[in-house]
Amino acid sequence: MAIKIYFMKNKEVEIYNTVSEYNKMLNHETLHPLVSVIDFSKSDPICQHLRQFGFYTVFLKDVMCGDMQYGKHSYDYQEGTLVFIAPGQTYGISNAGTYIQPAGFALIFHPDLLKGTNLGKNIKDYNFFSYEVHEALHLSEKEREIILECFKNIKHELEQTIDKHSKSLIVNNIELFLNYCMRFYDRQFITRDHINQGVIGKFESLLNDYLTSEKPKNIGFPMVHYFAEQLNLSANYFGDLIKKELGVSAQEFIHNKLIDVAKDQIFDSAKSISEISYNLGFKYPQHFTRLFKSKVGVSPSEYKSLN
Repeated sequence: MAIKIYFMKNKEVEIYNTVSEYNKMLNHETLHPLVSVIDFSKSDPICQHLRQFGFYTVFLKDVMCGDMQYGKHSYDYQEGTLVFIAPGQTYGISNAGTYIQPAGFALIFHPDLLKGTNLGKNIKDYNFFSYEVHEALHLSEKEREIILECFKNIKHELEQTIDKHSKSLIVNNIELFLNYCMRFYDRQFITRDHINQGVIGKFESLLNDYLTSEKPKNIGFPMVHYFAEQLNLSANYFGDLIKKELGVSAQEFIHNKLIDVAKDQIFDSAKSISEISYNLGFKYPQHFTRLFKSKVGVSPSEYKSLN
């Protein structure tokens, strides 16, 4: 099958829908139609391009790589970096025409491999496939060894004759690998605690400014993705960071802060409950009342009368 090409902002993007198409480009043997472990040191030199994949891709970068494009952003990768790319995401280097000898490893697996499996049901729980490029996972040497061992075990299974156990063993090893990545991301959140605290401080400031401005009326109810964008983070990474640091989801934190502001406004005799709800970004007062009651235990009107 020929590689499809389209243009994104006047930049050529190659599309690889299957594992075999990508293996062929690298002159890498396809041992299984839905999954592959690639050692780039053994591949042919490749032409640098923006590329879009129809499968899950994990790159382990072993050398410095400059000006990689991922989604809407560019990033200069460091050694020992794991990059996760979901199907449909765009990735690569835009200076097409330059050939390089890549280094490092990749694990690629097609969504069809996961059909009917536990991992297929839970793949959306691995939020890092939706992280932005600057939120990549930076490995310690020990962590890198564990990742390479996971790749080795998957590759070993791919080299066996396919039988009724093959799929479950391959998928289980991929799931083990992803679970290690979740553990390592937890470690990264902890070791970057000073950075995370700065993010939380900025988030709280942005939220306070939002709720005390005209933005709720003009933009609407404060949403997680709005604050993630303001902080130059993906919504998933931002949500995971808040959950790990504060113990509540970003949405719940927003709701709690909003209710605190609402409590103050309820005692302003010049404002009706409907006016308060609109001021806080609710389209309908009953939605505000429902949220308030779920958080406080009584309706806004009852809260006012009780206090």
